[in-house]
Amino acid sequence: MLDIKFIRQNPEKVKEGLAKKQAKVDVGRLLELDEKKRDYLQKIETLRAEKNKLSKEDIIKAQGIKAEIKNLEPELANIEKELSSLMRQLPNLPQEDVPVGKDEKDNVVLREVGSKPKFDFEPKDYMEIAEKLDIIDVKRASKVSGTRFGYLKGKTTLLELALINLAFEVLSKEGFVPIIPPVMIKPEMMEAMGYIDTPEDRAERYFLKENNLVLVGTSEQSIGPMRKDDIFEEKKLPKRYVAFSTCFREEAGAYGKDTKGIMRVHQFDKVEMFSICQPEKSKEEHQFLLKMEEKLMQSLKLPYRVVQLCTGDLARPSASTIDIETWMPGQGEYRETHSTSNCTDFQARRLNIRYRGKQGLEFVHTLNGTAFAIGRMLIAIIENYQQKNGNVKVPKVLQKYTWFKKID
Repeated sequence: MLDIKFIRQNPEKVKEGLAKKQAKVDVGRLLELDEKKRDYLQKIETLRAEKNKLSKEDIIKAQGIKAEIKNLEPELANIEKELSSLMRQLPNLPQEDVPVGKDEKDNVVLREVGSKPKFDFEPKDYMEIAEKLDIIDVKRASKVSGTRFGYLKGKTTLLELALINLAFEVLSKEGFVPIIPPVMIKPEMMEAMGYIDTPEDRAERYFLKENNLVLVGTSEQSIGPMRKDDIFEEKKLPKRYVAFSTCFREEAGAYGKDTKGIMRVHQFDKVEMFSICQPEKSKEEHQFLLKMEEKLMQSLKLPYRVVQLCTGDLARPSASTIDIETWMPGQGEYRETHSTSNCTDFQARRLNIRYRGKQGLEFVHTLNGTAFAIGRMLIAIIENYQQKNGNVKVPKVLQKYTWFKKID
């Protein structure tokens, strides 16, 4: 949620930010309602003060004031309801250094890292390799659960556990607190994180209506609300978490995309970073999360590129997002495997998470970043470490967590 004071003082800047994000919200109407709300509150406050000054003998006049207040309160409630709705429609504004663009085609490649593997054979797609080795089974998963599901089997299952262990070991040493969070949260908590504000957002979520719960699409949606209403001492910041959870997404906007295999599925496992810090340090913290992502990628010796998302490709809570796309030789292209976002105070305002700074209580900034999206990392490993005989080598850094050096 944006700061209403900021909107009052910078209406044109807000409109400009909305245009960059291709979001349509009537800022003029929002400010009109805000002014009406303040007028009504002042009227009601004045009437209450007047009523309190009356003596016990002025019963008739007191009753008249009480009736007047009673008439104003429903009108105020309607104003507040419409204003709240418009405020919820506002996405976070992009930071000044985010490139302006319409969609992913306008994203900017910042750098490429690592050498693409050279094969003396035609590299295969991961599913062709996985089916021959019987380590991923989407056909049986389709019978059991329908499309966009898969079974991990045998050594691939153990490779997932190795990736989780690697991420937790590396990040714990960096001061991240390990977390295994709930994967079902209250709708108001998902709303506070900014992920069900629009029909498009809600279409991505799984709602358990009878239980009034929502399945998380990423661990951060559960970690942020864990600190709702908390006040941090400044010296305790940044507060960093690393979480493992199963995640669930409808993939409603991905019709026809990656329908085969496990690239884009309804259920997947993920290790996620989440950080809470002071506002003036969030840009630095964003770069730190990216550094952690790159550290993990470089330990696996996988070639990748770093991509700055343009304004039109940012998620609603994000003010700035940087992706890592990993080279997939079997597909002959880079595919997104990591994403790190600075959500500034957008989520913190909704969750009322603050810290005690030099100027008193201030809202913190929240950030998130992928450590490993497990399915996509398995795809990257299978394709980059494939061998001519159809086997797959295990990255050296993972071998200490497994008792095998290859998948055969």
